[in-house]
Amino acid sequence: MTLTYLHTMVRVKDLDASIAFYSLLGLEETRRFDHEGGRFTLVFMAPPGQPDCPVELTYNWDGDDGLPSDSRHFGHLAYRTTDIYALCQKLMDNGITINRPPRDGHMAFVRSPDNISIELLQEGDDLPSAEPWASMENTGSW
Repeated sequence: MTLTYLHTMVRVKDLDASIAFYSLLGLEETRRFDHEGGRFTLVFMAPPGQPDCPVELTYNWDGDDGLPSDSRHFGHLAYRTTDIYALCQKLMDNGITINRPPRDGHMAFVRSPDNISIELLQEGDDLPSAEPWASMENTGSW
């Protein structure tokens, strides 16, 4: 018996805000399904060239009063990047809080508009310590 990874699903409250956030990370929309009968939309977003590794954004048309909740019970999504400092700067420049800055040149955490914890990892060797990251404190939970 074999096992094949399909996707990770997260519920979102504001589909446009969530698509904008995941786009800032570099993900691209690969497919979309609007289900009139079920009154929901599924949007799959994946890193370029990796359509088999998507996150599924599930948006309920009639809202979801439970969102955004802490979502720590979910765990987190994780993505590797070629320059963690550049990605974190891009996110900050677009109003995203860096909850756990990449002080070590290796790992950072941010939160999506729906409070999903996102881990960012440096590809290859850790980057040399650099400001403002080296002295930046944690913000909130991650």
